[in-house]
Amino acid sequence: MKTLQNFFLFCSGVDFSVLEKCPTDRNKYMGIGATVFFTGVLAFFSSGYALFTVFESFWAATAFGLVWGLMIFNLDRYIVMSMKSYGKWWRDWLVAVPRMALAVLLALVISKPLEMKIFEKEIQAELVTMEQEVYKQQEDRVKTRFQAQIDEQRAQIAALKAEIVEKTASRDRLTLQAVQEADGTGGSGQKNLGPIYKAKKAEADKAQTELEALLASALPAIQGKEAAIQALETNVQAEITGLQRSRYDGMAARMEALGRLTANSEAILWASLFITLLFIAIETAPIMVKLISYRSPYDYLLHEHEHVFEMANLEKTTLLSNTVRNKLKFETETGAHLVMARISAEKALIDHKLKEKLETLKSRPYDWKVGNVAGEL
Repeated sequence: MKTLQNFFLFCSGVDFSVLEKCPTDRNKYMGIGATVFFTGVLAFFSSGYALFTVFESFWAATAFGLVWGLMIFNLDRYIVMSMKSYGKWWRDWLVAVPRMALAVLLALVISKPLEMKIFEKEIQAELVTMEQEVYKQQEDRVKTRFQAQIDEQRAQIAALKAEIVEKTASRDRLTLQAVQEADGTGGSGQKNLGPIYKAKKAEADKAQTELEALLASALPAIQGKEAAIQALETNVQAEITGLQRSRYDGMAARMEALGRLTANSEAILWASLFITLLFIAIETAPIMVKLISYRSPYDYLLHEHEHVFEMANLEKTTLLSNTVRNKLKFETETGAHLVMARISAEKALIDHKLKEKLETLKSRPYDWKVGNVAGEL
């Protein structure tokens, strides 16, 4: 039991040496540590399920899920550990805002795969519908590639058939006129087989001949075009049969299915929303506990400990700064004095040498012809 308590205290990021002086805060930080630990556990299951849908391997999902869970656990532990109470609510909230934003982001990342697991049956049903839609789109794309050729062949067949119908109607009309002229029911109204009948009979025979010629050329063409349409439809069916029918069951597909479910079902929308809010509440609970709690003895002792260290560091750095400043001042002033002394010495030496030179020049005779002191050149 003691080991478990210490483990939860470790999860909370508490300083054991400071906490030993204020045992009344142990339960508070044990609760915070337990929340951090179970958030990491939920992150492990969440990422494990998500990665299993990608790799379809139990061991790979477990390994990556463990790494992800530990990373989330470490982030949560750091967020909680870095939260300190300063005794001023505005400063505490100012420090907490970026940590709250990070906690909400982690909650959203953790909750989404678990939502997909909770609604797995509904998602599977929606995936079947989405899979059929994908297959239908693939089939439509194949049919679209051949549809123009099929429509062209059918239009030509329709044109040939329309021409045959037109020729047949013209033949029937001319034949009927000849018959009516012969029996007196039409035309001149007199029953006879005279020149008018013969002329109409000739027109009917000509129409019959044209119809037979048209049928002789059009029927084979129609049959050929129907065969071409049949071949095109066979190719369409063959390509549809050869399409790759892979499972539509990836991570992105599941997220899309969940999105469609929440868009079409108000009940699933509210359930998804409350699950997300639950994880946000769990993830932000340690931060909220620290924000709404009064400063405890642990906070005061920790602040005192840090303040002592801060003052000691300030004292050390101040002394070191003063030492360096004094040393620089000493080196600067002594260096300047040394330079001035050397300049004075050099000036005195130069003056002495010039004086000796002048004395030497005065003691020598002057050569008036040369215009210089004798022996100088």
